[in-house]
Amino acid sequence: MREDWVECILDDLLVLMTNGSSAKQFEEEIGLPISRIETIWDEKIDFERVKYIKESEPDFIEKYQILKNDILLSHINSDSHLGKTAIYKNENKVFIHGINLLKLRPSPEINADFLLYQFRFKKIKGDFIAVAQRAVNQSSINQRKLKVFDFTVAPLPEQRAIVAKIEELFSDLDQGIADLRKAQDQLKVYRQAVLKKAFEGELTKEWREQQTDLPTADELLEQIKEERQKYYEQQLENWKQAVKAWEENGKEGKKPGKPSKIKPLPLLTEGEIELEIGIPKNWIYEKIGNITDSIVPNRDKPKSFNGNVYWLTTPDLNLNSISIDYNSIEKGLTKEECLKYNARIIPINSVIMTCVGMLGTSSIIEKEVVINQQLHAFTPSRSYVPKYLAYLIRFNKSYLERSSAATTVQYLNKTKCNSIPFPLCAVLEQHQIVQEIESRLSVCDKVEESITESLEKAKTLRQSILKKAFEGTLLSEEEIAACKAAPDYEPASVLLEKIKNDELGMVN
Repeated sequence: MREDWVECILDDLLVLMTNGSSAKQFEEEIGLPISRIETIWDEKIDFERVKYIKESEPDFIEKYQILKNDILLSHINSDSHLGKTAIYKNENKVFIHGINLLKLRPSPEINADFLLYQFRFKKIKGDFIAVAQRAVNQSSINQRKLKVFDFTVAPLPEQRAIVAKIEELFSDLDQGIADLRKAQDQLKVYRQAVLKKAFEGELTKEWREQQTDLPTADELLEQIKEERQKYYEQQLENWKQAVKAWEENGKEGKKPGKPSKIKPLPLLTEGEIELEIGIPKNWIYEKIGNITDSIVPNRDKPKSFNGNVYWLTTPDLNLNSISIDYNSIEKGLTKEECLKYNARIIPINSVIMTCVGMLGTSSIIEKEVVINQQLHAFTPSRSYVPKYLAYLIRFNKSYLERSSAATTVQYLNKTKCNSIPFPLCAVLEQHQIVQEIESRLSVCDKVEESITESLEKAKTLRQSILKKAFEGTLLSEEEIAACKAAPDYEPASVLLEKIKNDELGMVN
């Protein structure tokens, strides 16, 4: 810290620190706007996130009105939002201070934005969390603790110059971040475009023209019927053996259930094929339920988790990849627990998808898992390539949303899940399509990784700017000299003494 700066506590720099009004709030614009925690969610005053009160008495307004350069601070919130601040810059609009935000009124001798940015630097450093009182899902910090926070004061001309420099640098940084976010959005569009081309058959058009022995659509369907019939017959034989063993054991326990006969789903209607894509002449649309079996999890949620069969839930699925990070899954069942809770183990190479909430997220199962009620599983089949189906589900997100029996939460039942239109082509071509998709998406992944790194660097740079600002190293020597030549320049110690004298005068 430079010789003309000074350290003090927050209480030395404020003329007011107070809680807000607990007046009854209304959604309708029936009176005056009043602040809420959500009002400063983005560290700006957002009038789309306010409510309204009927109180209009002059004494009430005088007590609770937020004035220009007042700072609102979130002192009761989750850890990530505790200490958020926003400054009010409107002189003409009457805006009321609501409960659960502190109103801080800086001394007129202090640049309010200088104080605001120092608050934000302290939040980044974790100063609020360090002294907060913890409770379930939220933390809080009281006025007594806030008032003794250490703050740094610079001469007033330098405060103004630092604020201007911060805002200039942040403006450039924000523009760069906006460009990166735009690039991320463009990547999402490109990913969908790749999938559209893939399931139109465009990515394999040249490859397909070079093939001479690809099966026709009718041949594909016949192969599928034969395979499913053989699978059913094998299940039936396994059931007979299980019943025999059950009888030999004195019929102890529940009799094994007989496998259900295969019941083909009805043909797709025109309304169900709303993918807005055409397919090649040797492809055919078929419901996925007519190509493979599916597994709907048991409704009983396990009450114990003591094993290595992963308990998979919606958050475990990756929004940007069809792979699953098994190391991040915290719970697993033993084989005994799977039997106890009637939790069917999902076979490896199955494809799972979300059927509640955020529809259209899919993954390949590479290890034994049990899934919860928000997921639906398609079992392996020689008629489809798992990755092909997983990418198709992601492409079909809009179709799934249209098919949802949505009330407040989007939901697909078993029939809807099994009715997903599947553009069926030869397995050999499915492999080729997956290869074409992944060669393009791998480029997207590298660009996405680069963008993520750049965004993280931007976050670090923002922290570095604030750190330099309040260490006194953000301004150049020439800029500091210009500040010292300003007519209202005086050391921060003199400025602080003026503030104390002003406060004494107000008390007297």
